Amino acid sequence: MNQPNPQQPQNRPPQGQGQPPQPNWRTLFWLPLLVLLAVAFVLGDWQQGGAQFESIPYSQFKEQVRAQRVASVTIRGEEVVGEYTQSYVERQEQSGKTEGTKAYAPSHFRTTLPSVDDPQLMTLLEEHDVTVRAESTEAAWWQEILVWMLPWIIILGLIFYASRKMQQRMMGGGGAGGPFGFGKTQAKRFEREGQTNVTFADVAGSQGAKRDLEEIIEYLREPGRYRALGASIPKGVLLMGPPGIGKTLLAKAVAGEADVPFFSISGSEFIEMFVGVGAARVRDTFKAAKNEAPAIIFIDELDSVGRARGAGLGGGHDEREQTLNQILSEMDGFAQHEAVVVMAATNRPDVLDQALMRPGRFDRKVVLDLPEKAARTEILKVHTRKVPLAGDVDLDTLAQRTVGFSGADLQNMVNEAALLAGREDKRKVDMDAFAKARDKIVLGDERESVLSDDERELIAYHESGHALMAWLLPEADPLDKVTIIPRGRALGATEQTPEEDRHNLKRGYLLDRITVMLGGRAAEKVVFGDVTTGAESDLKQATQLTRRMICQWGMNEELGPVTFSQGEEHVFLGRELAQQRDFSEETAKLIDDEVRNQVSRLEEKAEQLLRRHRPKLDALAKALLDKETVEGAELERLFKAAAA
Repeated sequence: MNQPNPQQPQNRPPQGQGQPPQPNWRTLFWLPLLVLLAVAFVLGDWQQGGAQFESIPYSQFKEQVRAQRVASVTIRGEEVVGEYTQSYVERQEQSGKTEGTKAYAPSHFRTTLPSVDDPQLMTLLEEHDVTVRAESTEAAWWQEILVWMLPWIIILGLIFYASRKMQQRMMGGGGAGGPFGFGKTQAKRFEREGQTNVTFADVAGSQGAKRDLEEIIEYLREPGRYRALGASIPKGVLLMGPPGIGKTLLAKAVAGEADVPFFSISGSEFIEMFVGVGAARVRDTFKAAKNEAPAIIFIDELDSVGRARGAGLGGGHDEREQTLNQILSEMDGFAQHEAVVVMAATNRPDVLDQALMRPGRFDRKVVLDLPEKAARTEILKVHTRKVPLAGDVDLDTLAQRTVGFSGADLQNMVNEAALLAGREDKRKVDMDAFAKARDKIVLGDERESVLSDDERELIAYHESGHALMAWLLPEADPLDKVTIIPRGRALGATEQTPEEDRHNLKRGYLLDRITVMLGGRAAEKVVFGDVTTGAESDLKQATQLTRRMICQWGMNEELGPVTFSQGEEHVFLGRELAQQRDFSEETAKLIDDEVRNQVSRLEEKAEQLLRRHRPKLDALAKALLDKETVEGAELERLFKAAAA
């Protein structure tokens, strides 16, 4: 696992060099406070004369007066502070020396008057010639000043200290871990040695992307070889592709392969709740990279900070736009000798600001697609290197059955298979575990559902309708498995596995695909004479695919080879506010009519095929009611037997 290196760049110049010395504000705050406390202590001690005090009970105080041992007393409210006679103190000290207990005796004492008045006290003091003083209970002037000023000094000092620290952190000073480290870069710095163990060997497939990135790494390692040919380093490399395709993994591989510092940060980490923080973090990130050039900066999820400006979703002073402006400015500010490459990853290149996409910023754009069969096989080999596989595991077959899976999906499938094998106490992961893991990812977990016999029969015929259409139609994907076991939100499923990856879809293939979608609803009408809500998802998918054929791909004779944009793919992307439908109401009505007519024609076609092959439909439905799942060669045998 990659561990961030929080160290600051080693080549930075010493802070403050060439600048006048700054005052130590911490010393200026604490020194007056300590002086004030020291003065208060000295004044208090001076007022007491440095004498030794002891606290005695009120009854003992009166006994000492009767014994002629008290020279004077000072009364402050309920407190009595008195001084012993000199002769008594000397006798006490002499007695202590003789007994070896202590060498001094207290010369003063304190006691507290009882809450009940003692009218005999003054008479007793006068009879024994005790000097009596009375003082006000109000505090001394210096005590009042101290009590009034000290809290304000502390509060103002803390406010000043906090505001100064915040200002330093907002300007990029101080450590990033402090409570106000907003302007400090959040980028994690990676070194090749010991901090990342991901290399290009761990990235299966994506050969073209790896070649582009290897060229960047070679330039950073040996810039002189390329400069001799008049070549300049690309300032930016943008990795584009769907989620889970391996964009971040490629960036980690670059960090593992490169001999240069690698700074990694997510686009969302630039944005904070305070205005200006994003731009400050951008400046600090690029400053750190420039100080350690040659270096690489990787910004993950660039679309979170690089969306098109001027969309009206926050105004021209939006914090996101300020951050984007700073990124654009920093990428323009690279000098030719500053070997700093900015890598970024996004799965939404359509929402990025055009200023980012122009040459001179992100010069090189690397498109990553979903892996084909050969690449899926290589990815499975990488993810199963540490997994004990049983002898029946065929990675080519798994790659064949995982069309449309991304690298992350394949990794998840391998992990799920290992978990299932462990749950069943197996020593190795077999093909059955992989099949269950794939079904779990594609269809969801099996769930217990108590269905009546009528509902089970309805579901069996519904899925049989899908399956029979897939078997009969020539351009449909091959039938793989049919089940009526409830999984996820579905009560049954029909799986088709393409024989090869498709990049261009023919019109005939799309029509057969829609017919397969409508086969379940058609079977309900043929067998039961009615339809149910079970075809909701089928109808939705069939309608959407038909509309795309007509509006986007020009596959309709009535409307011709024309596209009709409706803005459905631009919701909440910052562009839909200015987009309008580019066709008339009459054309919209014609589109709706053609969609309805085509779906109806294909449903009628499915009904006719099912009536013609009713024995096959009944045979498969009966097998599903008995076994719940029918797949592979068993489906072929069942249909051929029913035809005979």
